[in-house]
Amino acid sequence: MVRLRLIGQMEAWTLTSESILPTGRKTRALLAILALASPRPVLRGKLAEMLWSRRPEEQARASLRQEIHRLLEALDPVGGQILSINRDHLALRPGMVWVDVEEVLRASPTKPAALSLLDGDLLEDLDGIDPSFDAWLAGERERLRDRARVLAENLLREKSEPEAVIPAAQQLLAIDRAHEGAWRALMRAYTGRGERGMAIQAYERCRLVLADQLDAQPSEETQRLLAEIRAAGPAIAPPRQDPRTDSRSEIKSEPRPAARAEPRPEGRAESRAEARAEGRVSSPRGGARIGVLPLQLVGTTEEEAHLSTGLADEITSALARFRWMFLVSSSSLARYATQTRDETAIRRAFNIDFLLDGTIQRIGLRLRIALRLLDLRAGNQMVWSRRFDRDNHDLLTLQDDIAAEVVAQIDPEILLIEAQRVATRPAHDATAYDLVLRAIPLISRLERPQFINAGELLEQAIALEPDYAAAHAWYAFWHLFLVGQGWADDPKAVMAEAGRLAERAIMLDPQDARALTIAGHVRAFLHRRFREALTLHERALILNPNLAMAWAFAAMSFTYLGSLDEAEQRLARYKKLSPIDPHAFLYDSTAIMIALCRGDYETAVITGRAVSEMNPAFSAGWRPYLAALGHLGRTEEIALVRERLLAIEPDFTIGRYVGANLFERREHRDRFVEGLRLAGIPE
Repeated sequence: MVRLRLIGQMEAWTLTSESILPTGRKTRALLAILALASPRPVLRGKLAEMLWSRRPEEQARASLRQEIHRLLEALDPVGGQILSINRDHLALRPGMVWVDVEEVLRASPTKPAALSLLDGDLLEDLDGIDPSFDAWLAGERERLRDRARVLAENLLREKSEPEAVIPAAQQLLAIDRAHEGAWRALMRAYTGRGERGMAIQAYERCRLVLADQLDAQPSEETQRLLAEIRAAGPAIAPPRQDPRTDSRSEIKSEPRPAARAEPRPEGRAESRAEARAEGRVSSPRGGARIGVLPLQLVGTTEEEAHLSTGLADEITSALARFRWMFLVSSSSLARYATQTRDETAIRRAFNIDFLLDGTIQRIGLRLRIALRLLDLRAGNQMVWSRRFDRDNHDLLTLQDDIAAEVVAQIDPEILLIEAQRVATRPAHDATAYDLVLRAIPLISRLERPQFINAGELLEQAIALEPDYAAAHAWYAFWHLFLVGQGWADDPKAVMAEAGRLAERAIMLDPQDARALTIAGHVRAFLHRRFREALTLHERALILNPNLAMAWAFAAMSFTYLGSLDEAEQRLARYKKLSPIDPHAFLYDSTAIMIALCRGDYETAVITGRAVSEMNPAFSAGWRPYLAALGHLGRTEEIALVRERLLAIEPDFTIGRYVGANLFERREHRDRFVEGLRLAGIPE
């Protein structure tokens, strides 16, 4: 009659999808104790002691009677049917309640699907109710994890092919992040599949987890495996071995420390323990560490209250799609949201670089969501803010839309701040990640000496870390501009190198959406393989639908193909996600081309002026702008724009443009060529 979810945040639903979760934390704890003990009854005295251990017995029993009454109210109308209550005991009636924990404990090698339910800590929102309850909860969590770990080890031991080993190892790691045998199995499987870069990334993640959870380094066997993979020898097939003897026992010389009082950061790449330990464990690559606090509620209704944690979770999940960011789960930060919201304490506990905070306020029939991004390393300086006013008729859509815009806008903002910070450090101590950050802003400035320096920095980054996917992707991006600006001495060789770098990037990290869309633009802009480009852009958007670059580059590919309506839709999506993007001068040049292809020369000129003001050094923005002016016959403006274009590309001619034609449809190419000819560009 009732479905209880105890893994993660507690939920309780009737079969008609009515939530009957008690509002009080102790009432929830009471229900959870009964569910985990089921079908055995629990003594009233034991319940009173577990939930009110610091009170005298009579007071504790009186409090228990009140909580039983609240529990019956919350479970109405099914409470009387699923609860068995007498003078001495409480119990859930057998067969009346489905509990996710029971499903996990009943899992077997022949029926392992229930392991997927174990996607969080048991009752993660009920810590701190009472010391006695906390001790009981710790034991229940360990019991559940141990049972699931044994089953996952057995499942992994039965797999031999890489395609089967990878999900089995990932499932075991979801249960025990410090299981070194599972990390090694994952490394071998990736290598056996020819994905050496992914195998090396698995080692790096293993190293961070062990440092954070066990204050240990990877075992000698794991380090030897890494050396074999780096040596680029033949594929290393995953051997048949017993994960139970291939796990944490290998690092017993590094004893597990006593549990720390502060919460541990969680997220896609764990907690970046090397920074917390003040450099004790160094990482060749970096990344911003970010947390999102549940938002403060001001004058909202009970129906809207879930937006506080829901929006924080949605933003956290969306940010985790950006490969260079490391996230702390919003549930880990929740206690600070209900207490002091002390940014200094949060940074000390989680070693966070940036904290996103805000409020949700009801104003009439609308909701106002105000968000701000704090740089905790700069004295909690506010570096970004945004206010959203929305109707509240569809709260889920509101939540999705706001999260998408927030992450698309703070991604380039944080990237710029990180680049500025790295630029102040000594160059001789730079890591590959530092070198990439130094290069990124130099690329988009398009000042030739600094631009050439950016290429040198990216080349150094790849030399330091040959398997660093992001360095290859940004270096391919650099080559795009080298050709586009007319600065390449040997354009064909540069185009070939850009293709090699782009393909290398997506081979090293097939899940990097930015690398995929850069590779797509290389294929479209340099190699005229427009449909292949669209495939890569679409894959990038599946991985990260909030990546403005992917929407903008997809718009370019559709423009080259002549699908102008599709191009406009994707360009509009990029503009909505990131209206003040640092690469807007590049992305908005597509709007000039769309207007030119449609014969809307006036709009092309207006957009061309705006793009040229954003970055006067960007030659590809001047070309369609000049062509549109040629069709309009505006002599004075033509002379000025032509002079600016030829100052960047002195050798630009009609023949050179035709040789690098980007348009699949002849009428679009002819319109462009005729406009340039009318504007006085030599043949």
